[in-house]
Amino acid sequence: MADPSGRLRTASSWLPETLTLIVPDESQAPEASLFAGNLLLEALGVSDRALLAPHLERGHRTRGAVLFRAGEDVSYVTFPLHQTAVTLVSRMRDGRMVETATVGHEGAIGGVVSHGYLPAFSEAVVQVSGPVLRLDAERLTQAKLASPSLRDLFVRYADCLLAQVLQSVACNAVHPIEERCLRWLLTFQDRLGTPVLPVTQEMLAEMLGVRRTYLTGVLGSLQRRGLISVRRGQITILDRPKAEQSACECYGKVRHHFRTVLGAVYAENGAIVAVDPTQGHD
Repeated sequence: MADPSGRLRTASSWLPETLTLIVPDESQAPEASLFAGNLLLEALGVSDRALLAPHLERGHRTRGAVLFRAGEDVSYVTFPLHQTAVTLVSRMRDGRMVETATVGHEGAIGGVVSHGYLPAFSEAVVQVSGPVLRLDAERLTQAKLASPSLRDLFVRYADCLLAQVLQSVACNAVHPIEERCLRWLLTFQDRLGTPVLPVTQEMLAEMLGVRRTYLTGVLGSLQRRGLISVRRGQITILDRPKAEQSACECYGKVRHHFRTVLGAVYAENGAIVAVDPTQGHD
């Protein structure tokens, strides 16, 4: 394991947040114009979608955009679409940080566990640029009160998000860096749906809370084992079955929880392709 004092500084070079609102094509059904691309929203019934559709804003977030910082009121819920990915990170006083959860098109971030408009404990940073849907947190609270089925879906997702955070804490404390690295890469692949991950070594080092120079040696070891290949600006998982076997138990435990509680459906390549709570408890 790396010495705690060797953990990496903050990513001060990240770009500021941007948001470009796009007027939805009203000639299409809400399912097509608004909800497509986010599995949590796609899992909603027609009546539940009608509660949210008038209040959703479609936009685009660039890599490095900060959705909220620790201590700020969380006034919006953000739903990543397609391959957009966001990480929750815990930042230390000296600027060092470590990832505690990754959210993609299977979920939402901000005001999901709470009822919104409460101070955030962590920071949410966009890791893969792309489209998002944004909803006022109070609107989601009202929809939960109006619909038991919508409330149940978000309770299930909140439970899975919390499980990911808790398991990440345990993983960072007890597992070797090689196993943690594979766990993170596999989790990222599940959300992007591709083995070719747009991950720089600097970004991965920050997510794992280690120095880039230390991570270089770790990645070299994984390459020699035939698990991954590393090129400038990307890491490719070459042998997923072997990578899963070599990753720590945390990856499988969180994946199983998503399947049993949220009804997450996984493709052969590991990608989350659907959410269906009625298919949980396997």
